[in-house]
Amino acid sequence: MPKERQLIAQPGRSIVVQGLSFVEDVVYIGLGVLLTIASVTLLWVAAKTFVLAIVTRQLQGQVVGLLDQILLILLIVELLYTVQVSFRAHGLLAEPFLVVALIAVIRRILVLTAEVPKLQEAGDVIFRHTLLELSLLTVMVLVLVGSLILLQKYSHKASESALDT
Repeated sequence: MPKERQLIAQPGRSIVVQGLSFVEDVVYIGLGVLLTIASVTLLWVAAKTFVLAIVTRQLQGQVVGLLDQILLILLIVELLYTVQVSFRAHGLLAEPFLVVALIAVIRRILVLTAEVPKLQEAGDVIFRHTLLELSLLTVMVLVLVGSLILLQKYSHKASESALDT
């Protein structure tokens, strides 16, 4: 490609890159605002449910639902953190997404485990499917934790080699 054409193409590329970067920032800001509103709303609903359960003395029957709501709030907050990291880095990092996935899997395990006594009465097939799902979720936890450990070791080694250079 001739030098004259390269010089003309560079300003055009720069404008396109800046435009796309601006759109990306707007989308990240919008996601951040929506996730913030969702998490604050869910926190308000969970707090209201908790107070109502205490007042009506039905906290024991509401614990699983409250735990599910709390873990959902934590999941949304982790998603908000992921958006924040992506906004700062202008790229996707795997580690925050793995943490979000781990929280989602653990949330499902806790809810299923709490429902197991009820499922024995529901029927043998449903009970077996639930145990299969719990087994698969347990494997997912192991894979996600292993992935996080490997990512941290790899990033630690990469940062050490960058310092040595």
